[in-house]
Amino acid sequence: MENSILDQQALDQLFLTARSFNGWQSRDVSEEQIRAIYDLAKMGPTSANCSPMRIILVRSEPEKERLATMLDKANQKKSLTAPYVAILAHTRKFYEDLPRLFPHADAKSWFIGNDAKIEETMWRNGTLQCAYFMMAVRAMGLDCGPVSGFNKAKVKEAFFPDFDGDVNFICNIGYGDPASIFPRLPRLEFEEVCKIV
Repeated sequence: MENSILDQQALDQLFLTARSFNGWQSRDVSEEQIRAIYDLAKMGPTSANCSPMRIILVRSEPEKERLATMLDKANQKKSLTAPYVAILAHTRKFYEDLPRLFPHADAKSWFIGNDAKIEETMWRNGTLQCAYFMMAVRAMGLDCGPVSGFNKAKVKEAFFPDFDGDVNFICNIGYGDPASIFPRLPRLEFEEVCKIV
């Protein structure tokens, strides 16, 4: 199958007019939608298909209120009003799944006893998966609002007890309220960032 360029509407939805939202419309998001987002995001590439991302999806009001106490004050309302709040994390034990996820080689042995390789692989591929997750949110017709202002240690202790991994960031999910966003910020130009050699 030959790939084709996505149409303008798809490019806009994923990148060009998509925004990070600070507030949400009072529209429900179903569990089926959340499952569809994950099923899309999981298909993004990771090295040796290692798939270290782990997610807690906070939906209930009591759990959102508990989470809000661990967020910077400026981020609390954003998450309290979002239909779902995804706490995106990565596990250091990802290699335990490699016999199933990458059966072509003994990939698990590449990591056992190599803490530096585990750490680097976890962070690189986990962060990639988190980005895929946000793009999947947009691809499924919803909006996201990533949040990095929070107490990572407290969030990990509260939502990932006994977890051998790290929390990366939080992502609010819903139908964004256009009144909650600022004018689009500038981006760096190709010549400022890229060099063809």
